[in-house]
Amino acid sequence: MLYLRRVPSPPLDRFLSSIWYHEGQPQALTLERVLPTGSAQLIVNLKEDRTRLYDPESGAVRASCGTVLSGISTKYGIIDTAEQECVAGVCFRPGGTASFFATPAYDLCDSGIPLELVWDRGRSARLREQALAAPNPTARLDALEKAMLEAWRERLDPAIEFALRTFAGDPAVRTIPEVAGRLGLSSKRLVERFKTAVGLPPKRYCRLLRFQRALASVERGRQADWTRIALDCGYFDQAHFIHDFRSFAGITPTGYDAGRTQFRNHVHFLQAESTAEMR
Repeated sequence: MLYLRRVPSPPLDRFLSSIWYHEGQPQALTLERVLPTGSAQLIVNLKEDRTRLYDPESGAVRASCGTVLSGISTKYGIIDTAEQECVAGVCFRPGGTASFFATPAYDLCDSGIPLELVWDRGRSARLREQALAAPNPTARLDALEKAMLEAWRERLDPAIEFALRTFAGDPAVRTIPEVAGRLGLSSKRLVERFKTAVGLPPKRYCRLLRFQRALASVERGRQADWTRIALDCGYFDQAHFIHDFRSFAGITPTGYDAGRTQFRNHVHFLQAESTAEMR
């Protein structure tokens, strides 16, 4: 397996957290649960110009083109490993999509849509074609970075940048009225601007940050001490932690342990006895 990841050069590094490329051996169709990370992604299937989108609740599957923009998520999604043979992508920083797409972030929340719906079809097609034409994996990253730079327009809201930095510092204790007051805004106005730029209300976004902080704590140690992690991350008690964990991941912390993969936010989809049921 080959996995390359890098932070793009300025000015894109303020808006994109990484550009990545994955190449592996062909695999049988199995399912993985992908947990919400707090950021949007642009994903390009370089093996075939198709993406299968799974509905976690109904099991329905719909086909889309191979270049998909996935907005910030509040719940887990499902992918199949057969589509991960050759794939590349761009991870946006919170609020970063506004500098590349006119669509408000809240319209992208919990959705995966063809890139051509927010870019014109020609630009979307060129991005994939240029990545495919690149002679090696590093050049494919270069092609993606160049395409994003050509589309970039600086549209970050300074107030939202400040709010994001503040919430990232300690999402467990910062309150919306406190942050709004420091910005000279009403709480209602801050919530509206935050949803437009980031895709979620600040309170739910902070819950997602805390969830990701818990996952990062697990990654640092072999044996997960969930009680300690819950307290360290600012949860009231174990019941509060499990409720939030299930809200975002669809499984309990114990279920996460049982299905963990080498990637923090990818979990084997243990509930699927037969992938044929979800085709």
